[in-house]
Amino acid sequence: MSAGESGVRARFGDWAIAVGVVAALLVTGLSGQRSDTDLALLGYVLLTTGGLALGVRRRAPVVVLAVTGLSAVGYQAAGFDVPAVAYLFAVYAAVRAGHRTVTVAASVVMLALLPLAALAAGLHNTGEVLAHARDALEIAWLIAAGAAGEALRQAEQRADEAERTREETARRRADEERLRIARELHDSLTHQISVIKVQAEVAVHVARRLGDEVPPSLLAIQEAGREASRELRATLEALRDDDTTPPRGLDDVSELVDRARTFGLDATLTIEGQRHDVPTAVDRTVYRIVQESLTNVARHAEAATTSVRIDFRPESLVIRVDDDGKATSATVPVPGLGLLGMRERVTALGGRLRAEPRGEGGFTIQAELPVDRTL
Repeated sequence: MSAGESGVRARFGDWAIAVGVVAALLVTGLSGQRSDTDLALLGYVLLTTGGLALGVRRRAPVVVLAVTGLSAVGYQAAGFDVPAVAYLFAVYAAVRAGHRTVTVAASVVMLALLPLAALAAGLHNTGEVLAHARDALEIAWLIAAGAAGEALRQAEQRADEAERTREETARRRADEERLRIARELHDSLTHQISVIKVQAEVAVHVARRLGDEVPPSLLAIQEAGREASRELRATLEALRDDDTTPPRGLDDVSELVDRARTFGLDATLTIEGQRHDVPTAVDRTVYRIVQESLTNVARHAEAATTSVRIDFRPESLVIRVDDDGKATSATVPVPGLGLLGMRERVTALGGRLRAEPRGEGGFTIQAELPVDRTL
């Protein structure tokens, strides 16, 4: 059940209790014996007001405490010998909300005013033993209502504290796991990538020094090594919560397209629609989708051309990467880790991903990411 549904049910329950209390008070007031008075109408109004006030006791417990208390004193003074039932509910709600001192002070005043109101209405006299027994009973009910509210308040506090503890434990474990992954990546990949980058740069340097033409594939390896080193460093910094290096996003897509050209691809970038700010998660996902798509084209598609289109729409951002590679309509795409990672990223943002062969040959990847402009 969502928080909104729970809140609606709680409010419905509050008003149901309020109506029930009003009905009980009115029935008791109609059936009870009271002295002749011209204040009967006022008494019924106060009985109704005190009961209906309970409908908002969660939002304004102190106000409801005052309204129910004054209503109880008022209908006692008007000649209605009716227990202060609504006030007991208000005491419970106020103590549960943490207003213990105010509740105790209001209850002391109530216990002093109720007998005076009854005497003023001629319902009792000071010599009645029954009146003293009733006073004691009212004190007992007040204590019981306050104790129930305090018990539930403490139970809710313990539940909240337990929830906070679970969240902190989960965050700590996630932090530990993130740091462990960062260490594993650093230990297992950093050295190998550094070796590839250095060896490629040395080979390019030697070839140029000897006056030989540097093969495009060697230049591509050199650039790929540099980019892999930058990406790994950025990933490690993100895992270690280091925000000094800004993440790659939409502004860096053009670099990906330029780099694809070094692989021999005729790559183009088209941006459509009026550009607007997008959430950081969407910004990063666009870069990763284009990066992975172009990498797949270079590795597997045997394509000569590829196009990247980014369409800014009012409520979404659409990324499409097409190539003219070897895939055909009869080709069954084999989902690798790259495609799986793209799908997970898009799904996590509530978007949709389509990856399939094109009818005219080649492959297309299209992702539609919802954009909440209020974020």
